[in-house]
Amino acid sequence: MAEFFNLPMLGQTMEEGTITKWLKAEGDYIRRGDIIAEVMTDKANLEVDATFEGYLRKILVAEGETVPVNAPIAIVSKTLDEDISSLLSDAAKAEPVPAAAQAETREPVRTVPVTQPTATATTEERLFISPRARRLAQEKGVPLQALAGRGTGPQGRILERDVESVWQELMSAKPRVTPLAEKVAAEAGVDVTAVAGTGVGGRVTKEDVLRVTAPPVTPAAPPAGAQVVKLAGLRKLVAENVVKGFFSAPPVTLVAEVDMTECVRLREQLLPEVEKAYGTRLTYTDIIVRATARALRDFPMMNATLRDDQILLHPDVNVGVAVAVEDGLLVPVVKNADRKTLGEISRELRELAERARAGKSTPDDLSGGTFTITNLGAYDVDLFNPVLVPGQTGILGVGRIAEKPVIREGQVVARHLMNLCLTFDHRVLDGAPAARFLQRVKQLLESPMLLLI
Repeated sequence: MAEFFNLPMLGQTMEEGTITKWLKAEGDYIRRGDIIAEVMTDKANLEVDATFEGYLRKILVAEGETVPVNAPIAIVSKTLDEDISSLLSDAAKAEPVPAAAQAETREPVRTVPVTQPTATATTEERLFISPRARRLAQEKGVPLQALAGRGTGPQGRILERDVESVWQELMSAKPRVTPLAEKVAAEAGVDVTAVAGTGVGGRVTKEDVLRVTAPPVTPAAPPAGAQVVKLAGLRKLVAENVVKGFFSAPPVTLVAEVDMTECVRLREQLLPEVEKAYGTRLTYTDIIVRATARALRDFPMMNATLRDDQILLHPDVNVGVAVAVEDGLLVPVVKNADRKTLGEISRELRELAERARAGKSTPDDLSGGTFTITNLGAYDVDLFNPVLVPGQTGILGVGRIAEKPVIREGQVVARHLMNLCLTFDHRVLDGAPAARFLQRVKQLLESPMLLLI
């Protein structure tokens, strides 16, 4: 019989995907396990495997279109003569199942309550809203409280059309104007009812009025011979995630100088042993991952996620490591890094990085991270402000290791020094506990024999 083929969940945090390429055409016979399409998620380009045996009758989602998880993307059937007219008529009104309903059962996380205004928190907890509708509400400045009870989807789910409806109501109502904006508008002879407000709930601010009265700015044309590179694909995803990470949390960065001299010696001693036992070359990043994972075990608030009015303390320490790839970067994840030896971390991280650079990362490779490390030491960088990965509390930036003269016991000696730059979410942690976490990482790296215990 004919049936829909829905977009599968290709990662634990995947909410939607963009069809970048169909690898099968309408009318093709498909076997179970065949790759039928390529999909771009918020993490990487992934392949969609067929879970059916039969013919691809109709492609419902064109290349370049974005749909939620479990939305119909094609119609398939056992034979070419089966009637699919009823499915075609149903396709337009099919509602996707929320991605959260498909998530695999995971070990429960501990939670820490966060004090927030009770009315707002209660309202948002009751909202059953799709990810796309929530994003649209943020873009249009529609308060989530205004959407309560307005959902027209299954079981009262709030959809994009509901957000549009509420937004239209807010726009048609008498605009709320700040006193200063009203004064500036009166002086400039501007009809304030015609000014689009960008404040909370569409409120007209002074800046909105000044924007209307300012002379139009014509974008400068690219200079002759300039090359224009379209922001697309992985580069676009990286850009969106960086903006989301920067503006979704109040970031604070702490910097500590670490004496890596003993770490350099230990690595030189372990190089042949690790290569012989694990077939990989031990790197400083491997050692830093081990030290960070140990510290995260001692500081669970740094291994956490802020979600609504709760802080989720993750039971596992999964350390992501940024890997530069063509047109962007990926963050493969070393799962349970606190339970692995230096050799195991080194081997796993090498395999993850190789797959990432070859464009063969799996959804599991890129999901589940609870903390991230980004190392720019290879590029002679000393200090930088790493940007938080959305959903994580901390990210550790690593600078280069440089031999410098320092004073030890009144004597000038050469030591290998390195900077660690910790960016953290100030909503979850204050400066003192974050500094103690960084201090613990520093202690482990300066006394690396502790990592072998």
